[in-house]
Amino acid sequence: MNPNADTPLETDCLSVRDKLAHGGQFLLVDCREQDEFELVHIAGAVLFPMSQLADRIGELAPYRDWDVAIHCHHGGRSLRVANWLREQGFGRAQSMAGGIDLWAVEIDPTLPRY
Repeated sequence: MNPNADTPLETDCLSVRDKLAHGGQFLLVDCREQDEFELVHIAGAVLFPMSQLADRIGELAPYRDWDVAIHCHHGGRSLRVANWLREQGFGRAQSMAGGIDLWAVEIDPTLPRY
């Protein structure tokens, strides 16, 4: 039985904000491309573009047992990445529903929206 089977595939912005604030074994991955990241990003997020993820999966290996939230612009790419990461053994990988766009609405309205 998968011990992480109870971890929902999606999480919300408020939960991610709280995990970032409390630290611990939590990683926020931005799966957008470099130009999007340079335009706007969430403090504390690390950039792993979806287009490079397969080649860079080894860099994420130390976080395999951590809570990992993935975000993109609106949530479509991050959902695909979360599913893929789960297939690679990251059982607690979750997509942040609404992406950075919803984050800018709910958490930090000072961030530019695009």
